[in-house]
Amino acid sequence: MFHPFRLLMAILSVICLSGPVLAQENGTTSSTNTITIPEDLTPEQVDDLVARMSDDQVRAILLERLDAVAEKRAAEAEDREDPIKEINAIWEAMVASWTHVVVTIPNIFSAQAHAVENFVGTFGAQGTFVLMGLVLSVLVVGFIAEKLFYLFTRKWHDQAGANEENDLWGAARFLFRRFCREIAGLVVFYVVIRALGRGLLTPEQLTYAAPFVLYLIWVPRLGAAASRFVLAPNQPRYRLVNIDDHWAKFLHRNLIGLLLLIGLTLFIVHFNQLNGITGRETRIAFWLNGSIHIYIGVIAWKAREGLSQMMLGTDPDRTKFDEEVAHYYPYFAIGVSAVIWLLVEFLAAQRDPMIRTLLSQGAHFTTMFWLLIAPALDTLIRGLVRHLQPPMLGEGPVAERAYKSTKRSYIRIGRVLAGILVILMIANAWDLDLQEIAGGGDESGSRLIQFFIIIAVGYILNELVSLWINRRLAKEQTAADQSPDEEAGEGGGSGGSRLATVLPLLRVTAQVAIAVIFVLLALGALGINITPLLAGAGVLGLAIGFGAQKLVADIVGGIFFLVDDAFRVGEYVDVGGTTGTVEKISIRSMQLRHHRGPVHTIPYGEIQKLTNYSRDWVIMKLKFTVPFDTDPNKVKKIFKKIGAEMMEDEVHKDGFLQPFKSQGVFDFDDVGMIIRGKFMAKPGKQFTLRKEIFNRVKAAFKENGIDFARREVRVAIPGLDEAEHLTEEQKTAIGAAAGEIANQQAEQQEQKPSSGHGAPK
Repeated sequence: MFHPFRLLMAILSVICLSGPVLAQENGTTSSTNTITIPEDLTPEQVDDLVARMSDDQVRAILLERLDAVAEKRAAEAEDREDPIKEINAIWEAMVASWTHVVVTIPNIFSAQAHAVENFVGTFGAQGTFVLMGLVLSVLVVGFIAEKLFYLFTRKWHDQAGANEENDLWGAARFLFRRFCREIAGLVVFYVVIRALGRGLLTPEQLTYAAPFVLYLIWVPRLGAAASRFVLAPNQPRYRLVNIDDHWAKFLHRNLIGLLLLIGLTLFIVHFNQLNGITGRETRIAFWLNGSIHIYIGVIAWKAREGLSQMMLGTDPDRTKFDEEVAHYYPYFAIGVSAVIWLLVEFLAAQRDPMIRTLLSQGAHFTTMFWLLIAPALDTLIRGLVRHLQPPMLGEGPVAERAYKSTKRSYIRIGRVLAGILVILMIANAWDLDLQEIAGGGDESGSRLIQFFIIIAVGYILNELVSLWINRRLAKEQTAADQSPDEEAGEGGGSGGSRLATVLPLLRVTAQVAIAVIFVLLALGALGINITPLLAGAGVLGLAIGFGAQKLVADIVGGIFFLVDDAFRVGEYVDVGGTTGTVEKISIRSMQLRHHRGPVHTIPYGEIQKLTNYSRDWVIMKLKFTVPFDTDPNKVKKIFKKIGAEMMEDEVHKDGFLQPFKSQGVFDFDDVGMIIRGKFMAKPGKQFTLRKEIFNRVKAAFKENGIDFARREVRVAIPGLDEAEHLTEEQKTAIGAAAGEIANQQAEQQEQKPSSGHGAPK
């Protein structure tokens, strides 16, 4: 059985050691004895190791390893500089680099002349002229082959252009065919000069000729073809971007000039390296690179109106953000150019051979290109979404809002994908393996990349869920007879479907769940321990559960109301005497809009009884008072005729479930008999139909000589035969008495309880 102290020391020694250990002998004298520690120790090996080592040996080994760890940490602390010191060091390096630029100005022309001398010395004067002649001949043959290809395909190209319609897709097809034709011509040019070059030029000659063709001919021509595809400077009717002729031609010319300047810079740097002239001798790359960035700034400043036009596009549904991006894009381009210039100067000051190789290959130009084109990609995405998005479902404000919301979701997803593309292209330009970094090649970089990947996936998932729910919601709402934006009237509307009621809650719930899950995953990817956050959330949930029982009751009550399908958005309900149309629901309450405007917010937990006036169907009963001598059968025929006519009316027939018809004599009063009619309608349509029925009944009664019964007051006057001999005073007194009696009867009638049908008032 081991002594506890010895066992502890043995385990610590195993943890600290990964190779040979130094053992000391017991006593005043000591000697070194190497003990090999296996990498994977079993309990038996630990026992054997402890048995062979004394306590003093373990102590000595631990002290030695602790000293080594302390020295290593001290060295790391010395290497780890203060951020301010690092910034100062960077600034000093850049100042030293710029000072060196100024110092080497006199060497530029002499060193460049020396590079030319070395080039001529390599091939000789005659060999140099032969090389230039061969390169020129190869290029001429390549151009001839390209022109012959264009000549053979011209007829096909002209026919394709003549058959295209004058719309977006016709323009895109024409430009794409022309672009493919130009690229095919460039491929023919490249294949011909490559074949001739390998046959006529030596490998040493190709070392100079290949970069010249690549940087000064191939790349500018390829960029010119891409510029013609986008800007169409000479054919405005096929132009894909929103820019006028002047700025299209200006940008096209200067883009070709910029590519030529970039190609010249890369070729000169490569040429100097081949001829033994390093960048430290002349720093000509500094001046050429600076001229490129100045040229970009000049183009962006002079063409800021055209660039803003192009970035703004023609989408009528553009947002304020889109307008701001379009306005500031020229200044963004200038800023990107300046930042890339500073980055290049910083990297050049580091004197790292790998970085210098990447700069000579144009990694910074690739980075600048993708950063500058990123806003243009956004404009492209908005244009594609505008023309590729499915048509609007239904009509009305609801469908329009859903259509615009769907469009913004597509655009936001496209922006995320475009951002990922830009990052991948920039990483490829700098030879950065993001997959390796994300897999743990660099701990800090791995965590950061994983963080952004998780955030991007969560954002796209959130947009996809919103996209699906918005489209379903628009479909459900526009399929209803009544839009929620329409005035429902005092009886409410028919309401939406069950999905139209539940989907908004589902959208909010899904968005919150996605946000919480992916934020926690992203924080975990950064190395933040999310266990305390989860524990805190659990404690907070318990606190809310105990301290907000009313809130929990409201939420649970709302769930059961939705499960029971007791109400839907747009339906007219009565909740404990509070009536209105269900305008909005949340997880704890509902909002009722009264037909006169007020909005009532009612928690679900307070609902004891709910009456729904908009579910399935509504029966409306109408009363008409006619004189006693009216024929009820005649009225019945009139009602039946009106019901049949309205069932055939295109405006009103869809509102009926059963036609308007007579129910016969319902009651008698002191002025006539009451005849009742009824009809069954869709909820929300009954009041419009009732108004129309009243108008038609009035017109039909007038046409058939039927009067509505009116309240009359008859005064019996003795000696009425002599009424024509009454004086004016007697007539006035009789009228006053009759008016007083009529008022009394009217007051008595108002005091009688009345009953109605249909929706509550």
